[in-house]
Amino acid sequence: MKAVGQPRKSAALLGIAFDADDGQTRLTRGKNFALVGGSEETHAVMQETAVKINEHVDRSGKRLEDVSTAELRDICQAVHESHRRL
Repeated sequence: MKAVGQPRKSAALLGIAFDADDGQTRLTRGKNFALVGGSEETHAVMQETAVKINEHVDRSGKRLEDVSTAELRDICQAVHESHRRL
């Protein structure tokens, strides 16, 4: 049981990239994530990665803030491997 006045736990993914050379400022916010910068390609990869991580977390029946560091690492590894197969 949560004590009254105790703040609710929260978590988010943050993606930052610095490879943009086209003068564009890219910012995307979504469920549990914020992405800043990057070239068009890099930013698209960050978006896909964040969405896939959220899909994995949702399938587990948990919220991002309830996933352990080890679980998040496994999810990120699975998403990374799926990118490599493309």
